Amino acid sequence: MGPSPAEIVRTLVAGRLPGLVHLAHRPGPYHVRHATDPEGRVLMLVPVVSDLAAELDPGAGDDVAVVLDVLDLPPAPGAPSLGRAWISGWAAPLRGADARRGAADFAAVDPTGDLLDVGTRFRLHRFEVVEARLEGADSVRRVDPAEYAAAEPDPLHAIEPELLADLTDHHADQVAGYLRRRLGLADGGTDTAPRVVRIDRYGLVVSYGRPGARRRARLAFPHPVADHAELARLLHPMLCPHAGAGERSR
Repeated sequence: MGPSPAEIVRTLVAGRLPGLVHLAHRPGPYHVRHATDPEGRVLMLVPVVSDLAAELDPGAGDDVAVVLDVLDLPPAPGAPSLGRAWISGWAAPLRGADARRGAADFAAVDPTGDLLDVGTRFRLHRFEVVEARLEGADSVRRVDPAEYAAAEPDPLHAIEPELLADLTDHHADQVAGYLRRRLGLADGGTDTAPRVVRIDRYGLVVSYGRPGARRRARLAFPHPVADHAELARLLHPMLCPHAGAGERSR
């Protein structure tokens, strides 16, 4: 089992990756700093003196149709991409208490000091997602907005590069041995050592096989993990098999 399309879209647009915003009948696209609130609504932090602010035109009184475009950045060489998320809605500026709540939601994802200047140098715009799509290598899947809103971003996505680097730099032999056992691979031979290329709350994506003929497999966790601490507990037997055997023998 892996993440659903709705979960992938929520993960990609959460605010950890760069985003582009397209405005209906306007030039662009524009780079935008964004985050999502607990309901999945998109918050855009826009300098009041900018081309994007002028195009959003908060003084016009009408909401503006926008599309947020976020491309996944694979966390390591050879890692597969999660794809590209496209979500759209009608953006409106936030003011007063709404702006303060929006700034708090934005800070939960990205605690930038620029949020202190919302209302002076910056303005927050927000839109509820009315259409969502997930673009892969050879397909585009529509995601129901209600499923998108109910999904949760993956708690490991923001730290995935560090997790993979730690497995490679400090536990390469233990990881390779564990993966060979799980995949039923011969030890050594002509195959390149299997390695973890992606981690999410549901499991590991593993690359293995001979050079030029690499394959991928998913190894599922017993249950979805809630955070880094729970992941560490699940990976402990893989990284420290002898310690685990000693504990069982007591």
